[in-house]
Amino acid sequence: MQTEMQFPQIATLVPHAAPMLLLDRVVSADADKLCAEVAITDDSMFQTGAGVGAWVGIEYMAQAIAAWAGYHAQQRGEAVKIGFLLGARRYDASVPCFVTGSTLHVEVEKLLQADNGLGSFACSIKDADSQQQLAQATISVFQPHDAREFLQEGSS
Repeated sequence: MQTEMQFPQIATLVPHAAPMLLLDRVVSADADKLCAEVAITDDSMFQTGAGVGAWVGIEYMAQAIAAWAGYHAQQRGEAVKIGFLLGARRYDASVPCFVTGSTLHVEVEKLLQADNGLGSFACSIKDADSQQQLAQATISVFQPHDAREFLQEGSS
């Protein structure tokens, strides 16, 4: 995997704007995997005092998948495109919240990517220091070839 020094800013990979861009940076990436990092601070979106509810982990995973797709689009010289979270299977969190002061590694690994835009990723969230797994799921996504056209068809 490439080292963090070679990665573009996360905001150029994920088609989200602040404050909904929840990840801080890409740590590593290769053809099938990406690891992103997020620091849980007092200013984190969805902060409840003790931390961020573990239910937000699904969005962290989805944004890491978006970063993986954006990174590969940039590698091919293409624009970053939006995608859609279709669902999460077997989301299991071993903690009720991600504790303030912790740093998380959100790891995604491509299981399937079909030509029609459907994809499936094995995802996990680990404490960056202890490497303890805090959450895991299989996430299904869809990235249409032309998102505007897809959304217009859906509104007809």
